[in-house]
Amino acid sequence: MLQEISIKNFAIIDTITMQFDQGMTILTGETGAGKSIIIDAMNLLLGSRAQTSFVRHGADKAEIEGLFFYKDSPEITQHLATLGLENSGELILRRELFANGRSSCRINGMMTPLSNLQAIGGLLVDIHGQHDHQELMSPAHHLSMLDEFGDQAFLTIKTAYAETFSTYKDLRQKLLAVKKNQAEFAQRIDVLSFQIDEISSADIDLNADTAIYQRRTQLTHANQIVGHLDAAYYALDDETQDSASLSMVRHAMNELEAVSHFDEVAYAKLSEKISEAYYLLEDVVADLEKRIDELEFNPSELTMIEDRISVLTTLKKKYGPELTDVLSYLENCQKELGRLTGDDNSSESLETAFKAAEQSLISHAKQLAEARDVMAEQVVQDVKLELADLYMEKADFKVMFEPAKFSVNGNQHVEFFIQTNPGEGFKPLAKTASGGELSRIMLAIKSSFARRENKTSIVFDEVDTGVSGRVAQAIANKIHKISQSGQVLCISHLPQVVAIADVQFHIDKQQAADRTTSTVSKLSRSQRKTEIAKMLAGDDITPEALAQAEKLLEK
Repeated sequence: MLQEISIKNFAIIDTITMQFDQGMTILTGETGAGKSIIIDAMNLLLGSRAQTSFVRHGADKAEIEGLFFYKDSPEITQHLATLGLENSGELILRRELFANGRSSCRINGMMTPLSNLQAIGGLLVDIHGQHDHQELMSPAHHLSMLDEFGDQAFLTIKTAYAETFSTYKDLRQKLLAVKKNQAEFAQRIDVLSFQIDEISSADIDLNADTAIYQRRTQLTHANQIVGHLDAAYYALDDETQDSASLSMVRHAMNELEAVSHFDEVAYAKLSEKISEAYYLLEDVVADLEKRIDELEFNPSELTMIEDRISVLTTLKKKYGPELTDVLSYLENCQKELGRLTGDDNSSESLETAFKAAEQSLISHAKQLAEARDVMAEQVVQDVKLELADLYMEKADFKVMFEPAKFSVNGNQHVEFFIQTNPGEGFKPLAKTASGGELSRIMLAIKSSFARRENKTSIVFDEVDTGVSGRVAQAIANKIHKISQSGQVLCISHLPQVVAIADVQFHIDKQQAADRTTSTVSKLSRSQRKTEIAKMLAGDDITPEALAQAEKLLEK
């Protein structure tokens, strides 16, 4: 049940807050006052497509927030668990639409994608608008309307068929591609095989092949490096010269050791520091000597390195720019070659798999068609019972099936047929029914839905178009009957429908300071009588109109 809705800066609405209860609530007002704008706001709250034109002129954003109480259901429980929300029986949905086109959605204060808002909203409220008549007039929508009557067992059958159709479609496209492009496949396999052999034969080792570049630099500049290392070595430790750095440090170390016992604080610390420097330099000298011995120029090694670098450079130019990219390219080629040459992609294996999928599709399509046949019989019975209550007791309703191409929805074309009077024969609903009949047929279908669905709220937006008199009263009774087991919000211009409602809100449009604003007020019984009298007699309210309005309210 929708307990409360708050709408701010939406179209011509400044700020509106409405509280609802169970039963039937009617929204009335002149055309253009903003009744349908409230329904548009509800649709936006439930996840419909946003338009920047909805944001009130001069405002930064539009805000819609709704408080819902709901009965526990497996679908709602599953969605809330997915979102990590507590199943408390209460939900607050919030939608903000910014003037720059962005929008945000929240469920119980938690930011969430629009898809989650749509999923939850679809389980809470069912809105039937004037566009539903257009769907009824279009046979292309009849299949989806019929499927809405399906229970969980039907949904399981339809889902299994859809999955089978997806497999069938994928295999069919793959088989056609293989047959059409056999030559291209063979050419691609040759290219991949050559590239794989070329890269694999290089036997790339990232660590070793990265190090050879440094080794080539060392070999190419060996003489220069040795010259500098020798100079450094002899500067530190030349046995032929007493002035070598290491010799001088050794002499200073010995001198300080000789006097260190005279002052254990000052001289001993200096002796310790210079000893550390000496041994450090001694290690450096040993390391220099070792590297000088190792750094021998080898022309054959340099030639081998140059050849290896040439191979790597060619591979990097073709498949690089780095060796890691070359290895990644090799891996992708191996995967693609596996897909092209594997058993699953051969014409024979694909043909076998496709024929199996085709047989499975036919079998699942038959199950789906049989389930729809059973469902159609129940729909016909339900709709005929509802039509009888709407003064179309002589009308007959039928769901016609015709073979169609396989699609994600099966291989059937569905169209609703009706016989409005006995002996006239069944004719397509879209070409036969008048406006008033369409309203009653749509309400009959929606009434059947209401008995099957577990929606918190049902909204009827002028579903009574084109009717009057006793038919209007029958529609009023039908809508009120639906509200007795839940909550119905309704927009109507029919006094019979307005009078039977439990609560009436009046939407008015006011102008002040060059601004137009919609306002909402909950009417008392006397105010309701006045509004109904206006519907009956216009602005010139007569005593007879007031009396008739009172009679409608009492009835």
